[in-house]
Amino acid sequence: MRRRAFITLLGGAAAAWPIAARAQQPERMRRIGVVGALAGDDPESVARRAAFEHALQTSGWTVGRNIRIDYRWAAFDAARTQKLAAEIAALAPDVVLVSSNVVLAPMLQAAPTTPIVFTQVIDPVGSGFVESMARPGGNVTGFTQFEYSLAGKWLELLKEVAPRVTRVAVLRDSTRGPGIGQFAVIQAMARPHAVELTPINAHDPTETKTRRIAAFAASPNGGLIVTVGGTAFDRDMVIAAAAKNRLPAIYPYRYFAADGGLMSYGPDTIDQYRRAAGYVDRILKGEKPADLPVQAPTKYELVINLKTAKALGLEVPTTLLARADEVIE
Repeated sequence: MRRRAFITLLGGAAAAWPIAARAQQPERMRRIGVVGALAGDDPESVARRAAFEHALQTSGWTVGRNIRIDYRWAAFDAARTQKLAAEIAALAPDVVLVSSNVVLAPMLQAAPTTPIVFTQVIDPVGSGFVESMARPGGNVTGFTQFEYSLAGKWLELLKEVAPRVTRVAVLRDSTRGPGIGQFAVIQAMARPHAVELTPINAHDPTETKTRRIAAFAASPNGGLIVTVGGTAFDRDMVIAAAAKNRLPAIYPYRYFAADGGLMSYGPDTIDQYRRAAGYVDRILKGEKPADLPVQAPTKYELVINLKTAKALGLEVPTTLLARADEVIE
């Protein structure tokens, strides 16, 4: 009896071993590819990455435990962007996160069936990335930057902070739809504000842009609007040129003002990466990009750099300061 009882006990334990072994197996590792438009060591890139990973962690995803994230940074280099898109596609990720139109287009070419979540894309329907905002279709969804109409707000705010401005240089990308659309809106607003516009090509060499800004500033009552598209890469040069030539300037993102620009108005870029993490989480859990609506920004920031205003001899109206989300002193 003792021998039979021992054999029975041994058999029961052996049957339980596979269950215990399965319970101790690590979670399945999922793979996320990320292609950013800026340089990897740009403080803005560092902040975006931190926000993205923290938001993923709140949804139960931890780097090294159940997800691996492969980062690539394009630094606004078109040839490099195509190469990095191909690299990420070759890794066969479960989902890819990209930023901006200039990164999304080559990523779609390299990975036409891989789920892709985008941030900071302008006019995704008009650009042909999705079928509609509500029902994107295909393998792409994400978060837009803003409507073209926001470009008119930049001119309004510039005139509010510097009422004497009658001439405005507009740094913009003339080769793509978003740059053309933004400039068109500013043109429409120029006449009501009694402003003459001078376009400057964002993709000109740095030395050429510096020279053109200086030539524009040689005449009085000038101001500068920096639009979206190829302007973030050499923003230090643009900010320095505006300061050297004493041009009141407005920029599209907070990090321009944080780096010394006079003021900025645009969507909260860091918040978009937190929200993008939510879509990545849902896709990893089985949802399809085609069923996730493209979303517009929920947070816009007006940031004013008072130190720069004082250096330019500008008295920022109290009504404008009261509306600011952040004042840098």
